[in-house]
Amino acid sequence: MLVSKPAVLFVCVHNAGRSQMAAGWLRHLAGDSVDIRSAGSEPADQINPVAVEAMREVGIDITGNTPQLLDTEDVRASDVVITMGCGDTCPIYPGKRYEDWDLTDPAGQPVDVVRQVRDDIRGRVENLITLITRPS
Repeated sequence: MLVSKPAVLFVCVHNAGRSQMAAGWLRHLAGDSVDIRSAGSEPADQINPVAVEAMREVGIDITGNTPQLLDTEDVRASDVVITMGCGDTCPIYPGKRYEDWDLTDPAGQPVDVVRQVRDDIRGRVENLITLITRPS
């Protein structure tokens, strides 16, 4: 019996900090065992350079990522949708697992604050991996 990989979508407003860091952690910690998407309700032009720096400090390169506009198809194709301060802009579909992570927005924050957000996200991603990869 083939079991498909769980698909996770991380959503924040600009898709330039929190959601990109979360996707980076999940890719780093879960590898190819999870399909990973990341999007924003109002995507920025580029990823927050302080978020890039904070992730680089732990050996994760997110420089190749580009902020993406949230698409309803991304939500439809995901098993788990993690929102981070995007309010009501994320479409809701039955049968999906939704979590809202209350995290400081790294935009305009000094690197010390962004490091704290990065480390908080890592712990949340580790918990998420446990939830979505254990046998049902």
